Amino acid sequence: MTTYSASEIMQVFPLFEQSLARFIHEHGENAEFKTGEMMMRPGQFFKYAMLIVKGRVKLYREGEEGEEYFMYFLEKGDACALSMLCMARNQASSIMAVAMEETEVMMIPIQYMDTLMKNHPTWYHFVIETYRSRFEELLSVIDQIAFKNMDERIEWYLKRQAATLGNDLTLTHQQIASDINSSREVVSRLLKKMEKSGKISMERNIIHWRD
Repeated sequence: MTTYSASEIMQVFPLFEQSLARFIHEHGENAEFKTGEMMMRPGQFFKYAMLIVKGRVKLYREGEEGEEYFMYFLEKGDACALSMLCMARNQASSIMAVAMEETEVMMIPIQYMDTLMKNHPTWYHFVIETYRSRFEELLSVIDQIAFKNMDERIEWYLKRQAATLGNDLTLTHQQIASDINSSREVVSRLLKKMEKSGKISMERNIIHWRD
Protein backbone atom coordinates (compact mmCIF):
# COMPACT_ATOMS: atom_id res chain seq x y z
CA MET A 1 0.00 0.00 0.00
CA THR A 2 1.34 3.41 -0.99
CA THR A 3 2.32 5.80 1.80
CA TYR A 4 2.12 9.42 0.71
CA SER A 5 4.65 11.98 1.88
CA ALA A 6 3.66 15.54 2.82
CA SER A 7 4.98 16.84 -0.50
CA GLU A 8 2.96 14.24 -2.44
CA ILE A 9 -0.17 15.17 -0.49
CA MET A 10 0.39 18.82 -1.41
CA GLN A 11 0.66 17.85 -5.08
CA VAL A 12 -2.77 16.21 -4.95
CA PHE A 13 -4.27 18.92 -2.71
CA PRO A 14 -2.41 22.10 -3.73
CA LEU A 15 -4.42 24.35 -1.39
CA PHE A 16 -3.05 22.61 1.70
CA GLU A 17 -0.26 24.34 3.58
CA GLN A 18 2.82 22.32 4.45
CA SER A 19 1.95 21.93 8.13
CA LEU A 20 -1.45 20.50 7.19
CA ALA A 21 0.08 18.07 4.70
CA ARG A 22 2.54 16.91 7.37
CA PHE A 23 -0.30 16.44 9.87
CA ILE A 24 -2.27 14.32 7.40
CA HIS A 25 0.86 12.31 6.57
CA GLU A 26 1.46 11.62 10.25
CA HIS A 27 -2.10 10.91 11.38
CA GLY A 28 -3.97 9.79 8.27
CA GLU A 29 -4.48 6.17 7.28
CA ASN A 30 -4.22 4.87 3.72
CA ALA A 31 -6.84 2.62 2.16
CA GLU A 32 -7.14 1.01 -1.27
CA PHE A 33 -10.27 -0.14 -3.10
CA LYS A 34 -10.51 -2.37 -6.14
CA THR A 35 -12.62 -1.58 -9.20
CA GLY A 36 -16.27 -2.24 -8.38
CA GLU A 37 -15.69 -2.38 -4.62
CA MET A 38 -18.28 -0.76 -2.39
CA MET A 39 -16.72 2.07 -0.36
CA MET A 40 -19.84 3.34 1.44
CA ARG A 41 -23.16 1.70 2.19
CA PRO A 42 -26.52 3.03 3.40
CA GLY A 43 -26.67 2.80 7.19
CA GLN A 44 -22.91 3.06 7.61
CA PHE A 45 -21.46 5.32 10.32
CA PHE A 46 -18.21 7.14 9.55
CA LYS A 47 -15.18 7.45 11.78
CA TYR A 48 -12.99 8.94 9.04
CA ALA A 49 -13.01 11.75 6.49
CA MET A 50 -12.02 10.41 3.08
CA LEU A 51 -9.67 12.24 0.72
CA ILE A 52 -9.36 10.80 -2.79
CA VAL A 53 -5.68 10.50 -3.70
CA LYS A 54 -6.07 8.33 -6.80
CA GLY A 55 -8.92 6.89 -8.85
CA ARG A 56 -12.60 7.67 -9.35
CA VAL A 57 -15.63 7.07 -7.12
CA LYS A 58 -19.29 7.08 -8.14
CA LEU A 59 -21.93 8.11 -5.59
CA TYR A 60 -25.56 6.99 -5.57
CA ARG A 61 -28.61 7.79 -3.48
CA GLU A 62 -30.82 4.82 -2.61
CA GLY A 63 -34.59 5.27 -2.67
CA GLU A 64 -37.12 3.73 -0.32
CA GLU A 65 -37.88 0.89 -2.74
CA GLY A 66 -34.24 0.13 -3.52
CA GLU A 67 -33.98 2.27 -6.66
CA GLU A 68 -30.66 4.05 -7.24
CA TYR A 69 -30.04 7.64 -8.33
CA PHE A 70 -26.65 8.71 -9.64
CA MET A 71 -25.39 11.82 -7.82
CA TYR A 72 -21.82 12.65 -8.84
CA PHE A 73 -18.24 11.46 -9.16
CA LEU A 74 -15.34 12.01 -6.79
CA GLU A 75 -11.87 12.10 -8.29
CA LYS A 76 -8.25 12.74 -7.35
CA GLY A 77 -8.06 15.83 -5.13
CA ASP A 78 -11.69 15.59 -3.95
CA ALA A 79 -13.14 14.77 -0.56
CA CYS A 80 -16.46 13.18 0.30
CA ALA A 81 -18.57 15.98 1.78
CA LEU A 82 -21.36 13.60 2.76
CA SER A 83 -19.02 11.40 4.80
CA MET A 84 -17.74 14.52 6.55
CA LEU A 85 -21.27 15.68 7.31
CA CYS A 86 -22.43 12.28 8.55
CA MET A 87 -19.32 11.99 10.68
CA ALA A 88 -19.75 15.45 12.21
CA ARG A 89 -23.39 14.79 13.07
CA ASN A 90 -22.93 11.12 13.98
CA GLN A 91 -25.52 10.12 11.40
CA ALA A 92 -25.70 7.02 9.26
CA SER A 93 -25.05 7.37 5.56
CA SER A 94 -27.92 7.25 3.08
CA ILE A 95 -25.65 6.95 0.05
CA MET A 96 -23.59 4.33 -1.73
CA ALA A 97 -20.12 4.89 -3.14
CA VAL A 98 -18.43 2.50 -5.58
CA ALA A 99 -14.84 2.60 -6.85
CA MET A 100 -15.02 2.89 -10.64
CA GLU A 101 -11.31 2.09 -10.94
CA GLU A 102 -8.42 1.29 -8.60
CA THR A 103 -8.81 3.95 -5.92
CA GLU A 104 -6.62 5.12 -3.04
CA VAL A 105 -7.80 7.34 -0.22
CA MET A 106 -6.39 9.05 2.85
CA MET A 107 -8.59 8.38 5.89
CA ILE A 108 -8.44 11.07 8.59
CA PRO A 109 -9.83 9.86 11.95
CA ILE A 110 -12.72 11.77 13.47
CA GLN A 111 -10.78 12.72 16.61
CA TYR A 112 -8.58 15.09 14.57
CA MET A 113 -11.37 17.11 12.98
CA ASP A 114 -11.51 19.84 15.65
CA THR A 115 -7.72 20.20 15.59
CA LEU A 116 -7.69 20.55 11.82
CA MET A 117 -10.46 23.16 11.81
CA LYS A 118 -8.82 25.24 14.57
CA ASN A 119 -5.16 25.01 13.60
CA HIS A 120 -5.14 24.78 9.80
CA PRO A 121 -7.00 27.54 7.90
CA THR A 122 -6.55 25.80 4.55
CA TRP A 123 -8.39 22.74 5.90
CA TYR A 124 -11.31 24.96 6.91
CA HIS A 125 -11.45 26.53 3.44
CA PHE A 126 -11.09 23.11 1.79
CA VAL A 127 -14.07 21.75 3.76
CA ILE A 128 -16.22 24.79 2.94
CA GLU A 129 -15.34 24.56 -0.76
CA THR A 130 -16.06 20.83 -0.73
CA TYR A 131 -19.53 21.45 0.74
CA ARG A 132 -20.19 24.25 -1.76
CA SER A 133 -19.21 22.29 -4.87
CA ARG A 134 -21.12 19.16 -3.84
CA PHE A 135 -24.19 21.26 -2.96
CA GLU A 136 -24.13 22.83 -6.43
CA GLU A 137 -23.89 19.39 -8.02
CA LEU A 138 -26.86 18.17 -5.99
CA LEU A 139 -28.90 21.21 -7.03
CA SER A 140 -28.12 20.35 -10.65
CA VAL A 141 -29.35 16.78 -10.11
CA ILE A 142 -32.55 18.03 -8.47
CA ASP A 143 -33.17 20.47 -11.32
CA GLN A 144 -32.88 17.70 -13.88
CA ILE A 145 -35.25 15.40 -12.03
CA ALA A 146 -37.82 18.09 -11.20
CA PHE A 147 -37.85 20.29 -14.29
CA LYS A 148 -36.47 18.40 -17.30
CA ASN A 149 -38.08 15.81 -19.52
CA MET A 150 -36.36 12.50 -20.15
CA ASP A 151 -34.77 13.67 -23.44
CA GLU A 152 -33.07 16.53 -21.63
CA ARG A 153 -32.11 14.37 -18.65
CA ILE A 154 -30.35 11.73 -20.71
CA GLU A 155 -28.48 14.39 -22.71
CA TRP A 156 -27.41 16.11 -19.48
CA TYR A 157 -26.35 12.76 -18.03
CA LEU A 158 -24.19 11.84 -21.01
CA LYS A 159 -22.62 15.30 -21.17
CA ARG A 160 -21.78 15.06 -17.49
CA GLN A 161 -20.29 11.59 -17.92
CA ALA A 162 -18.24 12.73 -20.92
CA ALA A 163 -16.85 15.68 -18.96
CA THR A 164 -15.51 13.25 -16.38
CA LEU A 165 -14.76 10.08 -18.33
CA GLY A 166 -14.01 11.37 -21.82
CA ASN A 167 -16.09 11.29 -24.99
CA ASP A 168 -15.96 7.51 -25.46
CA LEU A 169 -18.30 6.17 -22.79
CA THR A 170 -18.32 2.48 -21.91
CA LEU A 171 -21.92 2.32 -20.75
CA THR A 172 -24.73 -0.14 -21.31
CA HIS A 173 -28.27 1.05 -21.84
CA GLN A 174 -29.22 -0.67 -18.57
CA GLN A 175 -26.52 1.22 -16.64
CA ILE A 176 -27.82 4.51 -17.96
CA ALA A 177 -31.40 3.54 -17.14
CA SER A 178 -30.43 2.67 -13.56
CA ASP A 179 -28.53 5.95 -13.12
CA ILE A 180 -31.41 8.14 -14.31
CA ASN A 181 -34.19 5.94 -12.88
CA SER A 182 -35.74 5.01 -16.20
CA SER A 183 -36.23 1.82 -18.20
CA ARG A 184 -33.77 0.29 -20.64
CA GLU A 185 -36.38 0.47 -23.41
CA VAL A 186 -36.88 4.22 -22.94
CA VAL A 187 -33.13 4.82 -22.82
CA SER A 188 -32.55 2.80 -25.99
CA ARG A 189 -35.24 4.74 -27.84
CA LEU A 190 -33.85 8.12 -26.75
CA LEU A 191 -30.27 7.15 -27.58
CA LYS A 192 -31.32 6.19 -31.11
CA LYS A 193 -33.03 9.57 -31.40
CA MET A 194 -29.83 11.30 -30.26
CA GLU A 195 -27.79 9.26 -32.71
CA LYS A 196 -30.02 10.35 -35.60
CA SER A 197 -29.55 13.99 -34.57
CA GLY A 198 -25.75 13.54 -34.58
CA LYS A 199 -25.19 14.17 -30.88
CA ILE A 200 -23.80 10.68 -30.32
CA SER A 201 -22.71 7.59 -32.22
CA MET A 202 -22.96 4.09 -30.82
CA GLU A 203 -21.16 0.78 -30.87
CA ARG A 204 -21.83 -2.22 -28.66
CA ASN A 205 -21.67 -0.93 -25.05
CA ILE A 206 -19.82 2.22 -26.20
CA ILE A 207 -21.39 5.63 -26.71
CA HIS A 208 -19.34 8.32 -28.46
CA TRP A 209 -20.34 11.78 -27.30
CA ARG A 210 -20.26 14.16 -30.30
CA ASP A 211 -22.00 17.30 -29.09
